[in-house]
Amino acid sequence: MEANGSQQEEPRRLSSGDHESLKDPKKRKGGWITFPFLAVAILCLGLASGGAMSNMVVYLITEYHVPSVDAAQISTIISGSISVAPVAGAIVADAFFGCYPIVAIAMATSVLSLVMFTLTASLPGLRPAACQPGAGPCEQASTGQMAALYAAVFLLCLGAAGARFNQATMGANQFEAAADRDVFFNWYFILLYASSVLGATVIVYVQDTVSWTLGFGISCAASVVGLAALLLGARYYRHPAAQGSPFTGLARVVFAAARKRKVSVVAPGELKFYHGLRREDDDGKNGGDDVLPPSDSFSFLNRAAVITDGDVDGASGSALRPWRVCTVQQVEDFKTVLRILPIWSAAIVLSVAIGVQINFTVLQALVMDRAVGPFTVPAGSMIVGTLISVVIFLGLLDRVLLPLWRRVTGHTPTPLQLVGAGQALTVLSMAASALVERERTATVRAHGQEGDPAWVSPLSAMWLVLPFAVAGAGEALHFPAQVTLYYQEFPPSLKNTATGMMAMIVALGFYLSTALVNIVQRATTWLPDNMNASRLENLYWLLTLLVALNFGYFLTCAKLYRYQNIGK
Repeated sequence: MEANGSQQEEPRRLSSGDHESLKDPKKRKGGWITFPFLAVAILCLGLASGGAMSNMVVYLITEYHVPSVDAAQISTIISGSISVAPVAGAIVADAFFGCYPIVAIAMATSVLSLVMFTLTASLPGLRPAACQPGAGPCEQASTGQMAALYAAVFLLCLGAAGARFNQATMGANQFEAAADRDVFFNWYFILLYASSVLGATVIVYVQDTVSWTLGFGISCAASVVGLAALLLGARYYRHPAAQGSPFTGLARVVFAAARKRKVSVVAPGELKFYHGLRREDDDGKNGGDDVLPPSDSFSFLNRAAVITDGDVDGASGSALRPWRVCTVQQVEDFKTVLRILPIWSAAIVLSVAIGVQINFTVLQALVMDRAVGPFTVPAGSMIVGTLISVVIFLGLLDRVLLPLWRRVTGHTPTPLQLVGAGQALTVLSMAASALVERERTATVRAHGQEGDPAWVSPLSAMWLVLPFAVAGAGEALHFPAQVTLYYQEFPPSLKNTATGMMAMIVALGFYLSTALVNIVQRATTWLPDNMNASRLENLYWLLTLLVALNFGYFLTCAKLYRYQNIGK
């Protein structure tokens, strides 16, 4: 999940530029008039995708008769794909087409995806026959039936690829003032969280208590409304031209350094480095930063900026072979990424643990008492505990905890300090999951029900909210703090990669969590298909140990890291 601190702003007044835009229709583009259209599009897309994904584990188990652990694994892989796909979508939008066409195509793809999901739920031929009590093993889904389901999932991933990051960028592009962009980002995250909560509660409840067809149908209708809202606002949007992806510049540094691996950089004073096109006012004697050689760190990359014969046009200073020579600034940008990679890698284990916790909590909830008064809470809605915890803790952090910290210590916590606190809470969250599972299995053994996979423990499933609440508090600390760290430490050309780096962490965590579960299944007997005979507690304790060791690794990385743009 992602979050930003909230900011308050006075009502916006018309400036002279606004009056001019009202006189000239050609200039009447962008601004807050675009917000209602974008807000509906963001909210509806989040509601649609959340309604499709929040209950995926239960859908696979109940309708496709997939074994429970396998269903959790499949759901984890899908979540990882949906997390990493937007990185590719953002690169395509930045480099080639701009945001609006990519977002429009992606939202249309999401509509097709939800149509497919609705068909799988409504047409008997697209899923196996229902299980008959006492009639033997349930019928397994055919290859064609699973192909139809995976086609819907694939389209959902394509929709996320084009829309998730690009909606935020497109919205920010409608504003010139930084304050307006900050307010938009705050609303973007509010809408993102609101749609996630609605998808994981209202739509999941409809799926569990009414019908899967109606639940997916509501998601489909929401995606249609979101696409319509986006298209209705087309006349008001600004469409900045594609500027090219910053990832291309990073790749060029690697290729250029590899091609010039035989060039010696031992004596940089004797080499001529490329600084880009000459400025008209540059007489070569200004002694500014643009004539400084590259830094000494990671010196093997400096050869990418060394000018050799045929690399640069002598008259204009333009690069004749862009994939053989890079500017010094591009080399330094790449070094910035390398310096922060250890900090970035320390978040991957957190994502692995959280990915396992999310999906196995759904399996735990299925065999626990989910009654709250007259209602039965859907197992897929348990993740709402994390979402609500993030929102509440962010509010407390912004209004109470951080001001109190500043009053007591006289300074603001650094991003790395906040990340560390979040990691410590994640350790506690995994331990809390282990303790709750210990109590659940104790009730199973006390009633002698280890052999009955359908037996429901009298222990309330609301105990599962406690680990999620602690995990949410940790996420509220470490997730936005990491985005802040990357955004402030990276050079201007790489500011937009901060969110992309977080998406890669989430995706890698989900993928690696499936690998971890596979290893545990092969090496132990902890995870049979029968949750009442499982030893899931041991897996949670293993995650607690891994997250604790990772916390030590993070502390080492944080101690060695030197801030570039943030005061220590």
